[in-house]
Amino acid sequence: MSKINIGTEFSDDPCGRFYTDGQNSAEAFREEYLWPELKKLKGNEKLTVIMDDQVEAYGASFLMESFAGIVKFGYMSADQLLNRLDFEYTDNDFAFYKACCLKYITEAKFKSRTYHSSRAA
Repeated sequence: MSKINIGTEFSDDPCGRFYTDGQNSAEAFREEYLWPELKKLKGNEKLTVIMDDQVEAYGASFLMESFAGIVKFGYMSADQLLNRLDFEYTDNDFAFYKACCLKYITEAKFKSRTYHSSRAA
């Protein structure tokens, strides 16, 4: 099983929606960490996302752009993504963030947008 620890592998302060919001943005997480790991999965493998290790909180824009972005940009359908992800945390306060992720993924419309990087050329 593959794992991504957001706090230790990406940032202990994940924030912002786009590359233009800074290096800890959801777009950076999705494009450089989450999507590459999801593409590596074989068969029924799942990706475990560790949410609470060194992270205090998440903004809605970060979670929405990171996770629902996989669906809205057509990388995977909501059902495919939900079948590939597990969220892990030891702090029960993070159950709220998991619920937000699941809601955003479920409500996202598949291939509703075309991805254009916000990274400066």
